Amino acid sequence: MGRTSDARGKILAAAQSLMEVRGYSSLGVAEICKTAGVPKGSFYYFFESKEALALAVIDEHWAAERSDWTGVLNGDAEPLERLRQLFEATEARQRAGMESCGTVSGCMFGNLSLEMSNQAEAVRKRLQEIFETQVEMVESVVAEAVGRGEATVTDTRAAARSVVAQLEGQVLFAKLYNNPAQLSALWANSLALLGVRASPVPAVT
Repeated sequence: MGRTSDARGKILAAAQSLMEVRGYSSLGVAEICKTAGVPKGSFYYFFESKEALALAVIDEHWAAERSDWTGVLNGDAEPLERLRQLFEATEARQRAGMESCGTVSGCMFGNLSLEMSNQAEAVRKRLQEIFETQVEMVESVVAEAVGRGEATVTDTRAAARSVVAQLEGQVLFAKLYNNPAQLSALWANSLALLGVRASPVPAVT
């Protein structure tokens, strides 16, 4: 039983690593199994198709990322500072990825949205759910900032959606230009989106 669980984990880890670098469409089951070091039969024991594997990779990646988002956005800092910390953590991940493999990998969810949203309905719906959850998480912080008089938007949901779109767009630019510094614009741009005239949060040193 232990070997069975280990094989599934190896397949997921290999698929995630390959998908982050090369995307989904160019990968084959044989290559994933070779990278994982497991026989091809193990793949079909756990996953009925490559699309099923993609959904499992998405869920596992989101579980880890959601934990990170929750830790930051539900922290003890003031609301706008929590948002800033989220941006800094995102930039740090992209920088770490670049140092590790030489390129900015971007956001797996954004990459798959561009690649698969018109090809796999189940994947498209799952990615929609994830982005909607991200918007909800950011909205709670925006609403708190509005309640404190630190942001002036009237539609917190729309504002949160704009912030998430800004985050995703800047990550895409970082990938396109292979430069994590593209993410440095997130803070100022998001303050403008939230109607904050001047940052009430001191710069982190």
